[in-house]
Amino acid sequence: MTALLASWRDMLAQFWTISGPELKFWHGAAALLALAVFGGLVIVVLVVRSTQASDAGHDRVAVPAVLSVGRSGWSLFRHGAVIPFVVGVPFFALALADPYTSLTSERVTYPGRRISLVIDASDSMLSPFIAKRLNAGMPSEAAFFTTVGAAEHFIRLRMAGPYRDLMALVEFGDEAYVITPFTTDYENLLMSVSLIGNRIEWETFPDRGTTIARAIHQGVGLFRAFDFLDASGNLMVILSDGDDAEVRLDGRPLAEILDEAVEARVPVYFVRLQFSRKLGETISDAIWKSAVERTGGRFYAAATEPEIFRALADIDRRAVGTISVRRYSTDRTGFSPFALMAVILWTVAALSKLTVPWFRRFP
Repeated sequence: MTALLASWRDMLAQFWTISGPELKFWHGAAALLALAVFGGLVIVVLVVRSTQASDAGHDRVAVPAVLSVGRSGWSLFRHGAVIPFVVGVPFFALALADPYTSLTSERVTYPGRRISLVIDASDSMLSPFIAKRLNAGMPSEAAFFTTVGAAEHFIRLRMAGPYRDLMALVEFGDEAYVITPFTTDYENLLMSVSLIGNRIEWETFPDRGTTIARAIHQGVGLFRAFDFLDASGNLMVILSDGDDAEVRLDGRPLAEILDEAVEARVPVYFVRLQFSRKLGETISDAIWKSAVERTGGRFYAAATEPEIFRALADIDRRAVGTISVRRYSTDRTGFSPFALMAVILWTVAALSKLTVPWFRRFP
């Protein structure tokens, strides 16, 4: 029922965005013929009824009037149920004509966020992280594969919700690389995650150091490249062991790098994965906790698998909102919205006739 209501809502939204001059018809002649036949039938019925009325009185018995002869001015409204039926006929004809638009541009708003998912692929991720669920089917219990499993779990969390995120995938070491640019195709993202989770692929990954500041810089640059900096709903999720105490990047202090995220309104959510190490038990925790919280995000010190799940669930709860994108399409059919309007109007006419006594009153 929820999916059906959502489909009807989308069709009604499409109906209000359709412009008359943009419409073209695959079967316009068939629709005109149907209207002509319908109009002809109406005329024939009216002629037949008028003929029958002229012969009235020859075989009928007259009786005295019991009620007053005066006719109420509201009596005409007993035909009101016919109005939505008649209004629905042109919509049915337009649907029958199979309308389409050759090129359309519309702005669509739906629940979701723009999320840059950043995965650490440095050598420090060789350290073990025991996670039976996230490491299931993985080549080893290295923290990198736990991170890959966590990324897949987060994507599936978003898929299970009502969201249609624009999500990108970034992998980093000393340098950061965009694996998948922003897309709404969750399946494509899952495939990209599985590819970078291949052991051979990871072993050939260049730049095996850890420079988290560069990953943040690249993530913000990705939002800039897609012209998202002026839009709300941006978010960055970093999955890393946090083994990086470097506070400068190319001579720039870490605070300046984080200012890019602050100015771009991109909150950073950092899930630090180091097995059995609580918050504050690594040197870099204090650095990154204060850094990401400056952006409006949060820092999660995940020392066990359940803590990873709780962190990702918390990010999923916080990543609510709506995003607006401009969508282009070619030869988009317009049959559904017109057919839906005809069905709604005819249903209203039928229910009015069957359930409202006034519309069955005579005269």
